[in-house]
Amino acid sequence: MQALTRPIKLIFLIAYVISLNSCNPGNGGKIIDYVKVSDQTYLSVTEIVDGLDVPWDMQYNPTTNSIFFTQIKGKLAELDLETNKVKELYQVPNVYHHRTSGLLGLAIHPDFSTKPYLYICHTTKEQDSLFSELRRLELKDGKVVANHLLLKIPGGSGHNGSRLAFDNHRILYWATGDIHSMTHAQDSTTLNGKILRMNDDGTIPKDNPIENSYVYAWGFRNMQGMTFTSNGNLLTSEHGDAIEDEINWIRPLHNYGWIQIEGYHDTPEEIEIARKSPRTEPIKAWTPVVAPAALKYYSFTQVPEWNNSLLLGTLKDQSFRILKLNNKQNQILEEDVFLKDKYGRIRAITVDKKGNIYISTSNRDWKPQVKFPLETDDRILKLSRVDYKPTSFISKEPKQDNEKMDAKTLYQSYCASCHKADAKGTAGSFPSLIQSNIVANDKNFIHTILNGLTTTTANGQLVYDLPMPSFSFLTDAQIADVANYIRTKTTIKNPPIDVKFVETIRNQKL
Repeated sequence: MQALTRPIKLIFLIAYVISLNSCNPGNGGKIIDYVKVSDQTYLSVTEIVDGLDVPWDMQYNPTTNSIFFTQIKGKLAELDLETNKVKELYQVPNVYHHRTSGLLGLAIHPDFSTKPYLYICHTTKEQDSLFSELRRLELKDGKVVANHLLLKIPGGSGHNGSRLAFDNHRILYWATGDIHSMTHAQDSTTLNGKILRMNDDGTIPKDNPIENSYVYAWGFRNMQGMTFTSNGNLLTSEHGDAIEDEINWIRPLHNYGWIQIEGYHDTPEEIEIARKSPRTEPIKAWTPVVAPAALKYYSFTQVPEWNNSLLLGTLKDQSFRILKLNNKQNQILEEDVFLKDKYGRIRAITVDKKGNIYISTSNRDWKPQVKFPLETDDRILKLSRVDYKPTSFISKEPKQDNEKMDAKTLYQSYCASCHKADAKGTAGSFPSLIQSNIVANDKNFIHTILNGLTTTTANGQLVYDLPMPSFSFLTDAQIADVANYIRTKTTIKNPPIDVKFVETIRNQKL
């Protein structure tokens, strides 16, 4: 009998192994979660690659059925979707990395089979000056054989923008940031805070809206996403300051407002500016800000509920958002939020020819959030439809009422991204609030919340060079609530700040 049972056991063992493999895709991928889109549609979330170092941009290439992606410190790599194996293609020379500067945007030439070009932009440093360089790389037999500089503009330690995209006419667009300048975005003669338009060899198209100029549109702060819809509309995502992150529909010669206008034209000052000099409002804005990053138009039936939508990854909000478009693809009709705080910061999104969606995390960058990075970060995850209903799944987030936020929610929405949930900050970037001299002084505390800071000195020694925005858009009651909430996290025992005191400080000029 033993001689007979051994083969039977072996058969059951083989069957068991096969059953396990049927739950997880082959070639190294493993299902880690499921997402419920609707009662009819469920998606698996498969971990394709882990252990990456801040993948900043990634683009699917149908010619090779692979994903090319950049990592912020200078590595260019290719993910083979047949094997899920990553091949490092190139260490881009002279990449300067600090905070959000480094190897950033990526685009693939639409005619890759005959023009095997990759377009990248990255930060360089020469003496004390930073620059952003746009380069065209030529591939041959899986190797970079040529590297050509197409355009060089001023760069910064932040606000470099840097998304790239081709339109249907093989024209390349480059979204540049304002590099913290007070003037670039509104100066149409400079190349920062702009959408730049060029031929695939870096020359200026003859039909550009300004003769002999790359400038296509202006008035931008820091665009982190850019995509074309199926009918050719160009849409971007942009970081606001303390309020009004934006989605913009880009058109030639339009001025999108920054630095004079932020988001919707909804204050008397902004309305008057736009009356005197035409400005274009966003088609969507968020307050509290979500830090919108990757933006990708989706036009596939694999996830029918998301057809004709924008796929958006966010950093501060750590979510994956679906923005449903109208038929003209120039208005946002509805927004759904998925995966909030599940995988952390989502920096890049791409889609393959079957409609599978790939997202990459950005948890090892300069601004890690609570509970991140995970040991497996950073990762590329694949969302694809399954033909069964999982026993457990992640649903979309319930709608939020931002006007009814309590003190804790106010802090989480406006303060925790920088100063962290425990108010201890991040050394060298954001000061701790625990033993802050500013927090201890009622008048200075409220004045700082209302007016912001350009630099901060902690305990008289460490200088934080990142500006703090003004939160004067909050009501007096909200400012009092968040100030008192911050005090609960410190050892400061001052009496509570009341609304009348906030009103008094708001009306003072220090």
